[in-house]
Order: sequence, then C-alpha cells, then structure tokens
Amino acid sequence: AVVTVRFFVGQDRERSLVKTWNKIMANRDTMPPGVTGWTVKPIEIDDVPIVLLSFWSRDPDYREGDLRRLAEEVLEKLRRVPDTGKAWIVGGQPRKVTVYLDPQRMASRGLTPLDVVRALRGANVNIPAGAFNRAGEEVLLDAGPFFHSAEDVKGVVLGAPGGRPIYLRDVARVEDRYGEAESYTRIGFGPAADRSLTVQGPLGETDLGGTEHPQVTIAVAKRKGTNAVWIAEKVLHEMEALRETPLIPDHVRVTVARDYGETANHKVNELVTHLLFAIATIIVLLAIALGPRESFIVALAVPMTLAVTLLLGLIFGYTINRVTLFALILSLGLLVDDPIVDVENIFRHFRLRREPPLQATLTAVEEVRPPTILATFTVIVSFLPLFFITGLMGPYMAPMAFNVPVAMILSLVVAFTVTPWATYHLLKGEHGKGEEAFDLHKSLVYRAYRGTMVPLLKSRGRIYLMLLGILLALVGSGGLALIGAVPLKMLPFDNKNELQIVVDMPEGTTLEKTDAVCRDIGAYLSTVAEVTDYQSYAGIASPMDLNGMVRHYYLRRGANVADVRFNLLPKTKRYHQSHQIALRIRDDIDKIAASHPGSSIKIVESPPGPPVLSTLVAEVYGPVEASYEEVIAVADAVKKVFGTIDGVADIDDYVEAPRPKITFHIDREKAALHGVPAVAI
Repeated sequence: AVVTVRFFVGQDRERSLVKTWNKIMANRDTMPPGVTGWTVKPIEIDDVPIVLLSFWSRDPDYREGDLRRLAEEVLEKLRRVPDTGKAWIVGGQPRKVTVYLDPQRMASRGLTPLDVVRALRGANVNIPAGAFNRAGEEVLLDAGPFFHSAEDVKGVVLGAPGGRPIYLRDVARVEDRYGEAESYTRIGFGPAADRSLTVQGPLGETDLGGTEHPQVTIAVAKRKGTNAVWIAEKVLHEMEALRETPLIPDHVRVTVARDYGETANHKVNELVTHLLFAIATIIVLLAIALGPRESFIVALAVPMTLAVTLLLGLIFGYTINRVTLFALILSLGLLVDDPIVDVENIFRHFRLRREPPLQATLTAVEEVRPPTILATFTVIVSFLPLFFITGLMGPYMAPMAFNVPVAMILSLVVAFTVTPWATYHLLKGEHGKGEEAFDLHKSLVYRAYRGTMVPLLKSRGRIYLMLLGILLALVGSGGLALIGAVPLKMLPFDNKNELQIVVDMPEGTTLEKTDAVCRDIGAYLSTVAEVTDYQSYAGIASPMDLNGMVRHYYLRRGANVADVRFNLLPKTKRYHQSHQIALRIRDDIDKIAASHPGSSIKIVESPPGPPVLSTLVAEVYGPVEASYEEVIAVADAVKKVFGTIDGVADIDDYVEAPRPKITFHIDREKAALHGVPAVAI
C-alpha cells in the first residue's frame, strides 16, 4: 500500500520528512500485526530522469535479457558521471536461477517444497564468524559463502536419511537463465525516423526494417541544484565514448529517447533570441520615430535595468530560467516607456527655446515626473497579486512577480538620472536650431488630439457619456470570456516534442493482451508523419516525467497497464503543434480502444504549468452501511454525467474490474489429523 503525504509549497524538505517519520513512529502501536515495515520515501522533481537511452539490437537472437545485462554494465559506467543522481533500468528480464521441483521424486523422498525453501535459505549465507590468532597474525573467519553459480544451487543437501545425502539436483531441475517475462518493452520508428537522435548517428534503412525491436531503457536523473544542460551533455558524451569500446556490440543501437538538457537549452536560447530581437526592434523603431541619438539614449536604459535586475535576482535567490527570461521580455516594452517620455519632453523644450539647455532639461523632467511615477507604479501594482498565488503555481509565477516590478522601478530611476544626463549632453546641440521657435499648436499630432478630445470635454454630459462608454467597453471585453467567445486559460499549450499514451486494461487481463494493444498503437504511430520513434512499455511504467510524478504513473505495475511514449520532429521542422497532433490522432486512438473491449486509452500531454492529478475529479462516498457495489453504482452514474459535458474527453475510475478467483478451502481438522500443516498444503 502507498500513502501519499503532501506538504504546503515552500516547506523545508528535511523537516517535513522528519515530521512524517515521527508521526508514523508515534502510531506504531496501532499498526496491525501483518505490517512488518514501512518506508518514508521522498519523490520530487529531481527524481525525474533528464536522459533516456534506449538499447536495441538488429540481431533477432539478441533478446531483452541480453540487452538488460548490457545495460547493467553501461549503467555502472554512467553512474561515474559527476552530478548524476538516481539512475535505473526499465525493461528486460534479469538473470535468474529457477528451481523446477519434481513432485514424484519429492514425494518418494518424503520432502515438501518448504523443506527445499529452508535448505536454500540456510545454505545461501555468508556470515562473519569471528577471528583467531595464528603465527602472530589475526585471521578473519567467514562461514559460507553465497551461491556463485547454478552448480552451487544443485549441490545443496536437502537431507540425509540413513546417512545418504539427498541433493537438490536429485529432486529438481535447476536452470540458470533469464526470468519469465513480466513486461514487454519495445522500440519502433515513424516516417521521420531519420531525425531520431541516436548515439552513433542517423539511422539507415537497414537499422529500421519497418518492425519493432525489443529494447531496454536506461534512465538518468540529476542531482538537486545542478544544471540539467551540462549533466545531459556529460552523460551523452560518456555514452559516445562507451560506444567506441568493445563493451557495446556493433549490432546494438542506442537511441536517445529523451534529452531534457537539450530541451532546456533550446528553450533558454529561444527566449534569449527573443529578448535580443525585442531589444533590436525597440532600438530600430525608436531610431525611425525619434532619431538615432534619441534611440541610443533610450536604449541605454535596457542593459542598465536588466543588469541590475538580474543582480538583485541573484541576491534574492532567483536563477535564470524560462520564467525569468519571459518576465524580462514582458517588462522590456514597459521599461523603455519612462526614458522615452523624458527624451521626448526634453527635446520639446529644446525646440521651444524658452530656457537654457540645462534649465530646460530640469524643467522637462520635472514636468513629466508625477505622471511617469503614477504610470510606473500602476503597472507595478498590477503585478503584485502574483506574489500571493499559492500552491504549485506560487514558485512558478514568483520570478515574474519579482522581476517585472524591480525592472519597472529601476527603469524609473534610470529615467530620472541617466536619461536626463545623456539627453543633455547628446542633444543640447539641438537647442536653438531653426529660424523660429517650435510652435506646438501647429503640429499635426496636437491638432488631431485636440480635435478629438475638446468636443468630448465641452459639457458634463459628454464627459459622463465618454466614461460610460469606457466602462461598457471594459465590461464587454470581460464578458467575452464569460460567454465563451474567448477561451479563458491561465497558460497556453506548450509545443512539446514528446507525447504519451496511457493504456489501462481491466484487472485480470493477461500481459499478452495488453501488449497486443501496444502493438496496434505502435503500428498506427509508425504512420504518423511527425513521429520519429516510440517506446512501448507493457506491464511496467515508463520512466516518468513531471506530469507522471504528480499523477503517480511511476507506480503503475501489472499485466493490465502499459505506456507508449513517442517523440516528434523538432517544432521548427513540423507544421502542427504537439497539441494539434494530439487532437488529430485522438479519433484513430479511440478506434483502437474500441477494437479492444474494456480498454481505456488516453493521450497525455505535459501541461504548460504545474500538473494536477486530473482536470476534474469526483470522489464518491457512501454511508457506513452502504456496500461497495452501491458506491460503485453511484460512481458509474457520476461517470455518465461527466460523459454529457461538452469538452470532457477521457473518463476513468479507480474501481477494480471483477475477475475470476479460485479459493482453496483447507479442511484444517483433517489436515491436523494427518499431521500436515496448512502452510505446507
């Protein structure tokens, strides 16, 4: 059983773990006798692997077990990469020694399976048995040792009636091979397979062959506080070095199924490019509208403001990430407003020639100071509510709530200090130019503005009418969201390169039937134009992402569950966004689900913000005297209501499907009379 304990965002992690453990230990006396132990295990974002490496082979005789043994060797090498965190293997059958008992031989020697279990447990030990002195030296003594091979297992003595030993090989067949398949993991390729990222370079036609291949995945996470971009690069560099060694056979291929380091690097570089493009656009537009020197003066505010903003962010513990860069881009258009107002007004006073240049500069700045301060703090106040967002969205929005107000305040400081100084020194030559003073009333802008505003301000009735029109426009724009004319969302869909399909079959479904669903999904994905490669995991959970961590997908086990993850072309190489692709393939995926009665197949996208368990969740409770069947019947009624809601796509529940069960009732009285314990039966 699993109990999930959630703490408020911002709580100290170590203290939270200690409090949880103390609470469990304080209630130890209430634990039922069957509970032999428990583990307090933190699950957090750094447990999400940043790199997935899929090992597969062109050789049909090289199976999942062989791939797993190879992956185990490679895993030990990758764990040496600095700052890597948790790393594990998904898929394949581990090596196992299996003992097949012969019932007739066992009965002829009077042995039971319990006798075999006790003998094996007693023989497979390696116990420090102390030490003794000999010839002036202390010699350590170990008793054992552990089994080293199947031959050691075969030689275990089960008993010696009449002085004749009975070996395990006398009553059983012992085999050293891979365990029985408890999961199936495979890799396949789509029409865009030539863009699939592999360690040894692009794939060729001989590598693909239009079929799926057994695969084993190595998942590598990073340590807390380290840079995902650097760690991912180091892991892939180590993998490339291993690829050149005899450790990895020539017929084995390594596909990079996930590289969050490259994803993060692309996102940051994209935002930096947008930031530089926005700065260049502002400078060019200002140069056209105001002039080159005026544009340069305003542009001085950009690097100064951003530099001090980033410095304060470093002091207060904010890193440069996607949200920080987005906040800087958002504030970029706002932080040049104050310097533009100063430059324009100073230039106007220079053209009016009413005062000397220095006095004209001071007068111009003093003239626009109150409205500039008011406008700046109005913008700041509009961002302050972001400080009070709680839950998972709190840390997500905190950089924006910090960076935008700070950038605006620094912009105001620059507008009242650096901008007047630079304007005075660079534009004072404009003072006195021209044969006559500049007449504001003759300018086209002034006349157009006056012609519009004066008629509206001539009477009190017109003023109220104008204010009423503004109020109606405000209410009307807000009403667009209420009537559904404009979609109301907090964040837009992100354009990911990875999508997931979750398969749930009724409890009791065999692994082979679940795997058949994965094969049908894989056959379909191999025809979707944007798909580069896909990995299917039947009977076991795929390596989780952030969404899967919150939704507990990593706990999925059993023959009736499966995951299919597929990678898409880079977003610069495809026309449709990932959300559009998910919508496009939904009908075809639903047809596959309809062809497998009882199956539930869901397309899962990584949300643009913090993930949740589900978009809508209904919890159904009943009175104490209600049976489970009655509660389940009500839950089914709720599901039917959900199905009538427009926009609801996938509906599922946590009700376990009925399945056949055989209960062997032991006649304890007869068993006792024959001297046979129930556990032996």
